[in-house]
Parts: sequence; structure tokens; C-alpha cells
Amino acid sequence: MDSILNDDYFMRMALAEAKKAFEEDEVPIGAVIVANGVVIAKAHNMVERLSDVTAHAEMMAFTAAADSIGGKYLKDCTLYVTLEPCPMCAGASYWTQISRIVFGAYDSKRGYKKLASEVIHPSTKITGGHMEDDCAILLTEYFKSKR
Repeated sequence: MDSILNDDYFMRMALAEAKKAFEEDEVPIGAVIVANGVVIAKAHNMVERLSDVTAHAEMMAFTAAADSIGGKYLKDCTLYVTLEPCPMCAGASYWTQISRIVFGAYDSKRGYKKLASEVIHPSTKITGGHMEDDCAILLTEYFKSKR
């Protein structure tokens, strides 16, 4: 399977996680971490459920992935997340030394590129806008339901 097909496959898993968050009345963001073509972590936002502002999908996935591999560094792993990481999650990705991040929708208000563009580890490869429309639609639906 080529890289784009792999990215589609794993981003669809992240979208499934985002839909779980939506159903739980959380901001619908999902994340999946893959190592050597194998999913080692899946997560979605749990901020409301846990009353924890740090319980973003990426943070939950980083914790699960580290537990899965038995170490804190996620070298040779890829994070698939439905929204551009915020500065907190981007900063955490720096410390994990994750090799690659693929995100869906851009976050022009709170994304790391706007607020803290230098926070990603310099060796991390970034692909933004992957399946952007699919990811953005779910977020738009969620926020429309809140108004």
C-alpha cells in the first residue's frame, strides 16, 4: 500500500475516534498513532469527561502509545489527528520525538502554526490538510449544535 493510501486508512480511523468524541459531547477530535504499519494507540478528546483541559486526543494517544511500546519516545511512529495540533500538543509531540504528524483540518485560531510554529521537533515531518474537508465537517457540525 502506498503512503497516501496508508494515510487515508489511518486518518479514517482518527475520524472514527473523532465521531466517538462527538457522540460523547466532546469536541470531535480523534488521534491514532501507528508504528511500522500497526496501530499502537487510538484516542479522542476527553476534556469534558475527565474535567481535564489537557485531555486532548493527541495527549491521550501519546500516553497510550508510550504504554504500548514501553517507552516515552515515539521515534518511527506517525500521529494521525483530525485537527492541527494546538501548541500544547505540538510541544508534547516535540518531547516524544515522533517521526511524523499527519493532520486533517487546519486550526487558524488555535493551531500550533499560528501560536507557536517552532514547537515541533525539527526532525518531525508534517503533512497538513489530509482529508481536510472530512475532518472540518465534523467539527463544524459539532459547533453548530452548540449555538
